[in-house]
Amino acid sequence: MRGSRGLLVVVMAVFVGGCGTQTAGELQSDSPSVDLENARSVRADLRMGAGELKVTGGADRLMEGDFSYNVAEWKPKLNYDVSRTTGELSVRQGQGKGIPGGNLRNKWDLRFNDDVPTEMVVEMGAGESDLDLDSLDLTGLTLHMGAGKTTVDLTGDYAHSFDSSIEGGVGEATVRLPSAVGVKVNAEGGLGKINAEGLQRQGQAYVNNAYGDSDVTLNVDVQGGVGQINLEVV
Repeated sequence: MRGSRGLLVVVMAVFVGGCGTQTAGELQSDSPSVDLENARSVRADLRMGAGELKVTGGADRLMEGDFSYNVAEWKPKLNYDVSRTTGELSVRQGQGKGIPGGNLRNKWDLRFNDDVPTEMVVEMGAGESDLDLDSLDLTGLTLHMGAGKTTVDLTGDYAHSFDSSIEGGVGEATVRLPSAVGVKVNAEGGLGKINAEGLQRQGQAYVNNAYGDSDVTLNVDVQGGVGQINLEVV
């Protein structure tokens, strides 16, 4: 029932967001960056209503981004605060009706520092997202996707165990998993389909060959909606 309620909320949100008409304006571009300051770890909260989202590593600072949009109300809002040794980063899409398509554009390209322990929370409404997180020092991942297509790369040689939660909506989600790090996936497809390539069933879960033998374990909880979930061991 939890998955059904979540799916209903997603579908309603996408419908309401698309009810208003929106006129494309001049394409605007912003390239902000955020310094780590004195934080030793970070929690990054990314919320995009609709568009194209790409997240990778390789930044010299805590975060470096490129934003392009042609609806003024979609201008992203950034906020960063440090409490003791923990940084709290928030990147949120500005309010505005309509879904990108046709002449409407909304694209985020975010790069994070590979050496900073980072917990990441991503909420994606409608569109496409590519989360290439294999180089990051992840301490946790929570992903809520609405309608569209999502790819998540968790194939890094992680030094410590962490938990990931991925909740799908309407569309397709592909999760790439490591072979050298132990992986345990609890997956529920809802009304969709689950493809588990390179994984074996262990009770109600899926595990890779390294599970139980490696010092590090990646625990993944996947809740699907209407669509397809692809689990791939790379």
